[in-house]
Amino acid sequence: MPIELKKGLTLYFCRHGETEANVEKRFQGHGLDTPLTRKGYKQAKAIADILEHHVKHVGRLKYVSSPLLRARTTMEIVRSRLHLTPSLYSTDQRLREINLGIWDGLTHKEARALNPALFDKREADKWNVRVPGGENYADVAERAELWLATMKKDTFAVAHGGFTRILRGLFEGLTAKEMSDLDEPQGVVFRVRGRKVKKLDKD
Repeated sequence: MPIELKKGLTLYFCRHGETEANVEKRFQGHGLDTPLTRKGYKQAKAIADILEHHVKHVGRLKYVSSPLLRARTTMEIVRSRLHLTPSLYSTDQRLREINLGIWDGLTHKEARALNPALFDKREADKWNVRVPGGENYADVAERAELWLATMKKDTFAVAHGGFTRILRGLFEGLTAKEMSDLDEPQGVVFRVRGRKVKKLDKD
């Protein structure tokens, strides 16, 4: 069953800008936290421009980020471009990327080589199957819902590809497979009102 924001609230959220690990196509969970690329910096600025275009009073939003460096860097670029004090935002552990355990920092090929059967099992059922030492989609969904339950005002959040994919799936009532098949775009903003998720651009 889809989740729903409290009436009258709006959530804006995004994935951090491109990182070095993204370029290298490596799993990047809690342990590996590589810096933004030049493209990632541009994407963070684009996020600020989109937010400014769609929000009348950006200074009135609550700003919250995953505590991981790539998300915090993106947030600080966004706030700076919006002429807000870069450091004046909160962090929340519940917005961290999915914990990828022993796969963190590996390519897909390297991760599969560790245990092909486990890799294929997880690919088929990300909701239930955990990487050793890590989380599954259900774990991330639980903390995402706990975080949403604490929202008291319109909010802009910076999180991660896996987290935002699961968040979108929860609002839209998708199956685990449908969530897994969602894209993980960077340089865009998603807006949620009620259960409706909309991808925003500058038009």
